[in-house]
Amino acid sequence: MTTTLSSQTCVPCKGSDPPLSPEEIEEMRTLIANWQIVDKDSIPKLSRSYKFSNFKRALAFTQKVGEAAEQAGHHPMLITEWGRVSVFWWTHTINGLHQNDFIMAAKTDVAYETEA
Repeated sequence: MTTTLSSQTCVPCKGSDPPLSPEEIEEMRTLIANWQIVDKDSIPKLSRSYKFSNFKRALAFTQKVGEAAEQAGHHPMLITEWGRVSVFWWTHTINGLHQNDFIMAAKTDVAYETEA
C-alpha cells in the first residue's frame, strides 16, 4: 500500500483547504504503519525516526529527503544526528495534516529503503 501512496504526487494546498479529520488521519495512517502522529505546538504531525550506522549515511538520507521535498514543494522538519534522522511532516498553511503529508511520508520510507 505504501508503494501506491509513494507514487502519488503532492497537489498544491491552499490555506483554505481544511486539515484532514481525525477519522481521515487514522485511515491514511494505516498506509504508513511505521509513522506516529505527534502533537507538537498543538499541531498534529507525522513523525518517524530512521537509524543509520554513522553520521555520513544519516546526512546522505537527509539530503535525499530534502531534494524530494524541494521537488514536491512540500518541506518537513528534519533533525539529523549521529546514526539517526527524525522526520516530521505536516502542512504549515493549514496547521495540520493533509494528504500531501502522507504521500511525502511514504516517499520518505522509499528513500530509506534505498539508503539502508
